[in-house]
Amino acid sequence: MKAKFSDVILYVQNVKNLRKFYVENFDFKVLEEDDIWVLLNAGSVNIGFHKIGEKYLKSIDPNHQFDNNTKIVFEIDIDIETARKELISKGVSMREIKTFENYDFMLCDGTDSEGNVFQLKAKKTTSI
Repeated sequence: MKAKFSDVILYVQNVKNLRKFYVENFDFKVLEEDDIWVLLNAGSVNIGFHKIGEKYLKSIDPNHQFDNNTKIVFEIDIDIETARKELISKGVSMREIKTFENYDFMLCDGTDSEGNVFQLKAKKTTSI
């Protein structure tokens, strides 16, 4: 069997808020949507947000942010400091920029409106 990664789906509290967050901040295109679902094109992979079932929503504080072990990584084509500053100016929570020895990318983590962690990844530039 040959498999190809096509989509990642996250179960969320508010599909509309996350749709707005990713369309406004990353210019992702909406492929599908209804009241409980949205599928966004994020380049070579699609991201789907599916509303958590009603029986679970009733027991969750609407302001609760979930802990999870998933990080969504977006490779960007602009300077990472510029991208970070732009997101911060829009009220997005962003961490400091970091990198690792012998690693060709600069990295910066942030969180979306439900607390999902995403990372910006930009190729390091070399100065002459």
